[in-house]
Amino acid sequence: MTDLSVSSPGASAISRRKKRRAVPVLVVFAIVWIGLMVAVALLADVIRPYEITAYDLSNRLSPPGNPSHLLGTDELGRDALSRLIESIRVSLLIALGASIISAVFGTLLGFLAASFRGAVEQLVLMLADFQAALPFLILSLSVLAFFGNSLWLLTCLMGLYGWERYARIARGLAISASSQGYAAAVVQLGATPSRVYIRHILPNIASTLIVSMTLTFPEIILLESSLSFLGLGVQPPMTSLGNMVGYGREYLTRAPWIMLAPAFVIMLTTLSISILGDWLRDKLDPTVR
Repeated sequence: MTDLSVSSPGASAISRRKKRRAVPVLVVFAIVWIGLMVAVALLADVIRPYEITAYDLSNRLSPPGNPSHLLGTDELGRDALSRLIESIRVSLLIALGASIISAVFGTLLGFLAASFRGAVEQLVLMLADFQAALPFLILSLSVLAFFGNSLWLLTCLMGLYGWERYARIARGLAISASSQGYAAAVVQLGATPSRVYIRHILPNIASTLIVSMTLTFPEIILLESSLSFLGLGVQPPMTSLGNMVGYGREYLTRAPWIMLAPAFVIMLTTLSISILGDWLRDKLDPTVR
């Protein structure tokens, strides 16, 4: 018998569209992991079994698997799981605050450069070039060593990282949007420049800026971890992921779980955010379609 089932062009087109809409497995994993980290940060006080400064010297350097301390304890008998949960919250808080500061500051300078042009534009571009050429880790070490350590200073300092990317993107997209018809029409209706940029241009370039933020976010996490690892980031009694890795390196041969658990979280978190950022860039960029 002859098989009469023939796939129509419409069915094949629908199948191709479904394949394009399918979310890759790695992206699903990244979304789940990021959601888990956000949930841990928000519910840290509820799910944390012990206070981060609670000592249990009888279980000092206890290995993972202990019913009382699932991830083991550190050199002072403090619960590693409790400190890991608190470290996730502190590191994500710093990274989120710094990413927002960097995005707002860079976008504002980019809009100023696109609006005024001339000397203002050249000044912004010169500052962006200087920022891109400056070793930011060395600058951060110098500032923290001179002014001391505090959470707000560390967050503001991290907020200066990567602003030049937002400035360049915002300037280029704002100039392109200003030359289009909708921006000129709003200006003809009497809208002020600030209203044009905030209410009309910014929503049209927001997707690109959000993708840029997802790509900068993991870099800020790694930078904060590096500073804490060197002892100039988050200070005791507070803790962060880099802080835990820094203290755990002295016990790497005797108690590797102290260092490996936060290092594993740093790796998966930065990897997940990078994967999600790449996927969003491909989905939101019309030139890729």
